Amino acid sequence: MKFVIFGLSISSSWGNGHATLWRGLCRALARAGHEVVFFERDVHYYASHRDLYELSGGELCLYPDWDGIRPYAEQQLATADVGMVTSYCPDGVQASELVLSSPRCLHVFYDLDTPITLSRLRRHEPVEYLGPRGLADFDLTLSYTGGEALGELEQRLGARRVATLYGSVDSDEHHPVPPVERYRADLSYLGTFAEDRQAGVEALFIQPARSRQDRKFLLGGSMYPHAFPWTENLFFIQHVPPAEHPAFYSSARITLNVTRRAMAEMGYCPSGRLFEAAACGVPILSDRWVGLEQFLTPGAEILVADNTAEALQVLDLTDSELAEVARAARERVLDEHTAEMRVRDLEQILGAAAVGDSVAVNVADGAVGVAPAIVDQNSYQATVRR
Repeated sequence: MKFVIFGLSISSSWGNGHATLWRGLCRALARAGHEVVFFERDVHYYASHRDLYELSGGELCLYPDWDGIRPYAEQQLATADVGMVTSYCPDGVQASELVLSSPRCLHVFYDLDTPITLSRLRRHEPVEYLGPRGLADFDLTLSYTGGEALGELEQRLGARRVATLYGSVDSDEHHPVPPVERYRADLSYLGTFAEDRQAGVEALFIQPARSRQDRKFLLGGSMYPHAFPWTENLFFIQHVPPAEHPAFYSSARITLNVTRRAMAEMGYCPSGRLFEAAACGVPILSDRWVGLEQFLTPGAEILVADNTAEALQVLDLTDSELAEVARAARERVLDEHTAEMRVRDLEQILGAAAVGDSVAVNVADGAVGVAPAIVDQNSYQATVRR
């Protein structure tokens, strides 16, 4: 199939979680024989932190403005099998109109930020990447988030057919590597600053750093304010490019995952970096969120803490205890959460949507009785139907 995608960014991983996910998916799509044309608006803050210039097995189309690129986008859609728009696409409304006006291709919207989308709607705030008809005109809506989010996309935005496509990891890029001195730490955390994630960072990272002055803590990420509560044993790297993620993870004794508030409350929204870290063989400490056990088993494959005291208990585990958790997580992720697995799911979902049939796809989920995506909680099989 030929995919024409209008997204936020694939060329720069600075300040967003979309790029790394799309790189893995596009490589897996290419290996499966598909073609991808990815349209990305060339904005200055991504251009100055660009870490990908060519799309392996596809075409990366960077454009300065929508009017200038529209004729070429229309030409690409004329031969496309799938026209897709994603959340946070800077030209989401215009791109959606163009995709929906293309008669040949399947019209797909992929919301990689479903909890944010829905929380804005509940607060009656604008969602810049959605048009006035929401998702009602798309043949298929994909959601990065499962659970109750699927039904809410139908009820609030008129989505006609909904299926979950979770995050994933490119196992060719993310695997254990020898430790690197600059990334060595007792506890590391890789994540962009977000105000609604700060309470979790305080409880599971900053407070443990203050309590364990003899340990080294390492923070990697962009957009952190000068007023951030730094400590003497907390070290900072402003941006860790994707090529360095394996070294970042592999050099830490433990790495931390903290979920944004909207995603934690809605649940069934695993961060792609959760899978990256597990694939790199590092034990993970995480906050708790609904549906976590569908992806990694707490206590056996991931370590969960609700407060600072529990985070400190994780820091005090022995190396052998940590190694066992890391080994189990890596095995689980390589079995269930790779980009290749997600592409196979996507192929089945698109095949069903194209002909209007029902199909069961191997998508881990915990929602029950959600229409039009019906989920069997026991087998974790999502059925997509009109």
